[in-house]
Amino acid sequence: MPLISACELFKSYRRAGQADTDVLRGASLHVEPGEVIALVGPSGAGKSTMLHIMASLDNADKGKVEMLLNGRMTDLALLSASALASVRAKHIGMVFQFHHLLPEFSAIENVAMPALVAGSSTLDAHRRARVLLEQVGMTHRADHLPLEMSGGEQQRVAIARALINDPSIVFADEPTGNLDTENAESVADLLIGLRAAKNVACVIATHSEDLAHRAHRVVHMVDGRCTGSENA
Repeated sequence: MPLISACELFKSYRRAGQADTDVLRGASLHVEPGEVIALVGPSGAGKSTMLHIMASLDNADKGKVEMLLNGRMTDLALLSASALASVRAKHIGMVFQFHHLLPEFSAIENVAMPALVAGSSTLDAHRRARVLLEQVGMTHRADHLPLEMSGGEQQRVAIARALINDPSIVFADEPTGNLDTENAESVADLLIGLRAAKNVACVIATHSEDLAHRAHRVVHMVDGRCTGSENA
């Protein structure tokens, strides 16, 4: 049974006075527990939109996303807004190309934030955040603001933040796109290592051939569809 399954997703964006832009045209993707998938394809193929819809950050015009919750597949579209927010907080982590760290908060405060939103105490959230910062090699930056860190360090903090609530799956949207080679390899190591360390499934939209080759499976997106997959 898959952990999460996207079936026949369609998505178009509409702007006044302009023709619709069709981004997804019947895209389907099934992710097994602990599986690392590289989603590859040219710019505009729909990779980011696919990830955002599967992570419940956006809605499809047509099709459905089901996730394994409490032992059965649940259509996320049927959940209330509060229930969906709870699923997103507890089961889904998100890493963006631009780290989106809050600039006025330190690394440990950024990592702890999702735990605080989910109801953890400040003491517990900061304790878990410190453990994660150690795991991503960022203990020495715990009290630093994002502007005091390099791009690679900021992305490591973002990965720690995505893991704070022990999600079952992490979606990463071009996580190495803005990094130099050394930092890109380091971030790739962290993402690929999630399965071994925490048995977390990961879907990574990427242009990086190196990152794609290290995944368990490579899925190709062309013109809004997942056209095929292969073992990496």
